[in-house]
Amino acid sequence: MRSLVGATYQCYFSFCGRCSESSGMLSHWVMLVFCFLGQLCADQSMKPQLAAPQLATNNPTLTTVALEKPFCTFDSSLHPNKSYAIYLYVMKSSGSTISSVVTDSSSKPLDNTFQQTHGGQLGPYKAASFDVPNCMSPPKFTDAGDTNKVSDVLKQYLFRVGDDGSCLYDPNFLDICNPPLAPDTTYRFKYVLVDNTEGIMKDQTLWSDPIKTRKGKLPMKIDIWPGQRSGSMIVITSILSVSMFLLLAGLLASVLSALVVSEDPSAETKGPSGTTQQSELRPQLSSE
Repeated sequence: MRSLVGATYQCYFSFCGRCSESSGMLSHWVMLVFCFLGQLCADQSMKPQLAAPQLATNNPTLTTVALEKPFCTFDSSLHPNKSYAIYLYVMKSSGSTISSVVTDSSSKPLDNTFQQTHGGQLGPYKAASFDVPNCMSPPKFTDAGDTNKVSDVLKQYLFRVGDDGSCLYDPNFLDICNPPLAPDTTYRFKYVLVDNTEGIMKDQTLWSDPIKTRKGKLPMKIDIWPGQRSGSMIVITSILSVSMFLLLAGLLASVLSALVVSEDPSAETKGPSGTTQQSELRPQLSSE
């Protein structure tokens, strides 16, 4: 309830700040109840959401989906002196999915892998495990403009599903595998709060709305007409083409000249014959 009450008062004060000039319209208690009910409904329908486009451009991609981490989502289920973790489950949103359950009969979270579920086709697989985000100190979006802080802000704010391209093929990999998603495929996602001490689920979100990865273009459908390229790209391509032509022409000329010199027999015979004639003429001149 801590997050719900805190969010309610935050809503209350922001609403009062906007409506201070019209205090005769609603009483403060009515506004407080209104915000409380609104936050309660929002809390009960919490779902994983796509990350803000300001911090995750081109989202989703062909093989990844960037999700917001669950800030202030599970605060009402947290207890002091206990350790918790967030599990992220992924499954394909298709009719062939057998079950969307992420726990067993004793409320222990499933450890199904990508391989065991055929990439989420047969049911949810665990794609990530991370600490519960700190609701009291969320990341500052203003820090995203600082090149020294943007990486930390992104790690705190979002999780990118499908970001590990090597775990499936590494026989020594023992961590949770988060391999690339399939292009042009619809997925659903769920966050689960797990008590590390008891090893059981304490809370969970609803499954997200269907999120579809991008569809790749076939090679024959990619437009390579220069009109679709920028002027700088055309200039660079032209310079590289001319340079390559001159380089090949110079190389060809040097090879041909070397072949001509090595195959010319006159260069070898002219020298000896000339010296012989001079030696024969010198005695004749001296006798005369």
